[in-house]
Amino acid sequence: MAVCLLITTGVPMLSVQPKGKQKGCAGCNRKIKDRYLLKALDKYWHEDCLKCACCDCRLGEVGSTLYTKANLILCRRDYLRLFGTTGNCAACSKLIPAFEMVMRARDNVYHLDCFACQLCNQRFCVGDKFFLKNNMILCQMDYEEGQLNGSFDTQVQ
Repeated sequence: MAVCLLITTGVPMLSVQPKGKQKGCAGCNRKIKDRYLLKALDKYWHEDCLKCACCDCRLGEVGSTLYTKANLILCRRDYLRLFGTTGNCAACSKLIPAFEMVMRARDNVYHLDCFACQLCNQRFCVGDKFFLKNNMILCQMDYEEGQLNGSFDTQVQ
């Protein structure tokens, strides 16, 4: 049984390279003569050599995170595209790609565009109250109307 190791790590930019012995780049195997260098996965890199194996984006940008699995160094998007899990939207039942941003309510997962009241289609903003009843997302007005009619019990989110 093969074991795949996933490593997520920040990529710290080192300040001025100390004078004296120059470090070797893990990407191109040449000496790093640049003033700045990167350290990731316990190795040193030229800024241009630390790239995603799929899309070639530079992983040394401030705040970048890199992922490694199956001997690949990947950006977040490509890692999720290749190894992430997918699922279906609770509202439209269509596939949600692993790299897509989602909204969650209890065990349900939604596309951002699908996270709306399922009766009146009102989109929710950050901080809006919503209700989950019988796996339906409801705005406060539709929920309260259902409560007045005796349609449902309380499950406030």
